[in-house]
Amino acid sequence: MDKYKKLASNTIIFAIGTFSSKILSFLLMPFVTRMMTTGSYGAADLIQQTGNVIIPIAFLCVNSAALRFSMDKAERKSDVFTVGVRVTLVGFFAFLLFAYPISLIKINDFKLGDYLVLIYVFVLTSGFRQLCQQFVRGSGHVKLFAIDGILATVTYLLFTMLFLGVFKWGVTGYILAIVASDFCSVLFFTVTAKLYRYVRFKGVRRQTGRDMLRYCVPMIPTIILWWIINVSDRYMVTYFVGSSANGLYSAASKIPNLVIMCASVFTDAWQLSAVDEYNNKDTARFFSKIFRVYCGGTFFVASFLILTCKIITKVLVADAYFDSWQYVPVLIISTVFSCLVNFLASIYMAEKKNIMAMVTALTGAVTNVVLNLILIPRMGANGAAVATACAFVVVFLTRSRDTRRFIKINYQPVVLTCQTVVLVAQTVAALCLQGMWFYVAEALLFALMLGMNWYQVVELYKLVTTKMLSKLKKPKTEEE
Repeated sequence: MDKYKKLASNTIIFAIGTFSSKILSFLLMPFVTRMMTTGSYGAADLIQQTGNVIIPIAFLCVNSAALRFSMDKAERKSDVFTVGVRVTLVGFFAFLLFAYPISLIKINDFKLGDYLVLIYVFVLTSGFRQLCQQFVRGSGHVKLFAIDGILATVTYLLFTMLFLGVFKWGVTGYILAIVASDFCSVLFFTVTAKLYRYVRFKGVRRQTGRDMLRYCVPMIPTIILWWIINVSDRYMVTYFVGSSANGLYSAASKIPNLVIMCASVFTDAWQLSAVDEYNNKDTARFFSKIFRVYCGGTFFVASFLILTCKIITKVLVADAYFDSWQYVPVLIISTVFSCLVNFLASIYMAEKKNIMAMVTALTGAVTNVVLNLILIPRMGANGAAVATACAFVVVFLTRSRDTRRFIKINYQPVVLTCQTVVLVAQTVAALCLQGMWFYVAEALLFALMLGMNWYQVVELYKLVTTKMLSKLKKPKTEEE
């Protein structure tokens, strides 16, 4: 299959799986914010983020190894999945040993010990779902991946309505809805992909286990560093300002997450294409073209979201959360550069060079912590947003320079700088202008952004639709 058509095909399939689940969590915000106070929503967010950082540490990032090694034809898939299951189980029991020190953690008005059991259940179910997802995805069953996204959407909706709307369980109900949905996904993958056939009680190649651990263990420091960049601001906002402020900040992050949601549909498919096409003669040209299209589409979506951030916030959340809109523009800038950083991560993945991924993440983590400590006491939650944006810019600049050792991508720095300047101008206008002048300025700047990225947006549309539709009209000649 042509590499562009294959990328388009996988993008469409991943769009089904990703959009269905992520757009629902976005659309559920009006219901969730009406069922939960800003304080309880902030607490639920901290529980979820705590679990998300524990998972890669306790389970040694083995889900990433499951993805990468299940793509290697030289590896037995049963060995790969069995190693993943064993590491996950051993990691969970090791994590149990830290129950007491975790229960002692207190951040301002938030006590982690009050939700200890919830955290453990969340970590176990989410860890297994991630393992199953990545193994199935790496094994080429991308359609099952998409179906699971739809299943997760339906189950999460039902459990959220039940636990929050009917039982009124608040924070506990919010987390249990995620747990129950993840458990259903694990069952789905186990049955449809027949994952039980890949579990071996003996005869697993030790070399496979060693290679997988050698690949994924160095990711742990990188994951911790990314946690510092992405999530530590939630804890610092809670510490300096309180859980209610973190609730507003967490609600504000949902709108910028639309940028990540759109980009992740592409990057999930892109990681597969990056590995497949990495050693071809025209790799640099292929990567450069895809980066320009990806970058243009990302900036276009970001610009539109800044233009409409007040309207979306008004529709999306309860009245008590409306002030969260003021954090959205800066957070959108941070998510744009987060997406660009994730694009470059595919190069480290193809090269299996996780050490430099860690080093580049370190630069962002240091930047983030220092700026958080300086800006949050002075600017509140917006200080955290500025710190995160600066951190991602630093990581992108560092990675774009470092990855030239492997592949010379043409980033078109002048165009990229102009795109960034327009987003910054939109952010300043959003925070300084009111009423009609807000929308006039934002509309003009959005039109400028669209003009700068018109070719890339059209190319992205053609890549994802035209080529894919022409493919669907042809007889199926190979299994995807």
